[in-house]
Amino acid sequence: MTDTSGLPSLAIEGRVATITFQRPDVANRLGPDDLDEIHRHIETVNASEALVLRIRGTGKYFCSGFDIGKLAAGQRGSGFEELVNAVEDCRPVTIAALNGGVYGGGTDLALACDFRVGVPTTDMFMPAARLGLHFYKRGMERYVTRLGLDTAKRLFLTAARLQSDELLHCGFLTSLVDAADLDANVDALSETVASMAPLAVLGMKKHLNRIARGVLDVEELAVDVARAAQSADIKEGALAWREKRKPRFQGN
Repeated sequence: MTDTSGLPSLAIEGRVATITFQRPDVANRLGPDDLDEIHRHIETVNASEALVLRIRGTGKYFCSGFDIGKLAAGQRGSGFEELVNAVEDCRPVTIAALNGGVYGGGTDLALACDFRVGVPTTDMFMPAARLGLHFYKRGMERYVTRLGLDTAKRLFLTAARLQSDELLHCGFLTSLVDAADLDANVDALSETVASMAPLAVLGMKKHLNRIARGVLDVEELAVDVARAAQSADIKEGALAWREKRKPRFQGN
């Protein structure tokens, strides 16, 4: 799917959805219109049967965050913080395909995803302190819970730039692959996740993120555990294991 206006596009094929940033000439920075469009895409994906949502960039960069020029002019659109939180809270499992540089708020957008696959040219930095910007609560929480306090302080307080090997070491990248293998690796990961039992994988994704933030709802967790335990999928999983075949999950 191609969107000639430059707004992020959405494609859904079966259980896999893909949002693509389409402003490569400006390092895929996001303005208010882009934020609004991504919000609409997430709503569409949440209402679909997709089990995986991939987010990717075009050109040499993944994303450089919110347009600084519009930020200085006070234009917030739907709100960058709200958008990134919506990515973390969206129903499907999310994969950031990091085809290149990840800067500013784009780093938090990547951290909001469940998996981050990068290439040797992937680097990142967070220039908030250099710009006089105090970052928002959940963004700092994501940095600390995903990367650890020391790394979060280094990135926020010194605006250090990290290269791909450092990003893999600190946990920013889930995996690091050759650029030529990025699409195939992301496709394989998408297929793996999409083949899992929907009730189990989507429930665990939701509750693992809540555990990381310290906001686990134990009653909702118990309901989801019981629902999976009583599902047709758990019976199918056991039968497929016994018959040594791939399970055919229906999400019920």
